[in-house]
Amino acid sequence: MSATPVWIAVMLYMVATAVYLARLFSGRERWGRAGCWILAAGLGLHTVGILLRWVEKCRLVEADRPAGWLGQITFVMENAPLANLYESMVFFSWSIVLVFLLLDRKYGLDMLGAAVSPLAAVVVALVSVLPGVSGEIEPHIPALQSYWLTIHVVTCFLAYAAFAISFVTSIIYLSSGADRKAEQGKMSKTTLEEINYNTATVGFLMLTIGIVTGAVWANYAWGSYWSWDNKETWSLITWFIYAALLHARLVASLKGKWMAILSIVGFGAVLFTFFGVNYLLPGLHSYL
Repeated sequence: MSATPVWIAVMLYMVATAVYLARLFSGRERWGRAGCWILAAGLGLHTVGILLRWVEKCRLVEADRPAGWLGQITFVMENAPLANLYESMVFFSWSIVLVFLLLDRKYGLDMLGAAVSPLAAVVVALVSVLPGVSGEIEPHIPALQSYWLTIHVVTCFLAYAAFAISFVTSIIYLSSGADRKAEQGKMSKTTLEEINYNTATVGFLMLTIGIVTGAVWANYAWGSYWSWDNKETWSLITWFIYAALLHARLVASLKGKWMAILSIVGFGAVLFTFFGVNYLLPGLHSYL
């Protein structure tokens, strides 16, 4: 049941992609507004799907539900649908759309919508066909039964979503011409650079919180704040890449192109941190 709204959302994301492309090729702003509304409708259904899965996970372990309002809140947080690769990717897709729509209110990101919408759809489609990944709803294993897990995963994937927007922005920035002024129906390179910096900043702050809360969770689950597990190490590498990107903003000779390049490298590190580590360098964080 919980998967149905998510898949309808994925189809709406693809419809939004077509509408945003129509906006780019026709130059008509109404197509951009329509794409935004379709994307928002998809996000609403996506949210319903996540909430339904959350309810179903709580029902699986209903017998362990504690008494008292504080115990109830802790119980619900401990059973958030964020415990395996499938659930994490569904939430990642949701986060990408949420961050994009929030940014769209300020910048009017019609130009990015044609790239962000299919990215959100592909994330869910890809994880559904990856080997060894199951979409079945199962209780959390003991190591994941902590509300710190929810805080850690939510902050990390909001960071990844911001980095994804920064990545798409950087691709468009590098593929644009040398003129920094806005062309008909397009965004100026100055605006793209600002979006890149702002999304990277938000992502960096959220990733920092994610790493800190992950350390607290690691101490709770394994008795150590930091064990140099493969995913911990690559998260730190990612953190340093984006720290370098933000520093580049302060150096005149490294702005623009170099920020975009670092953003692309950083998102590559994000993808390896999640997918590459799971399949090539398994460790304590390898939950499929």
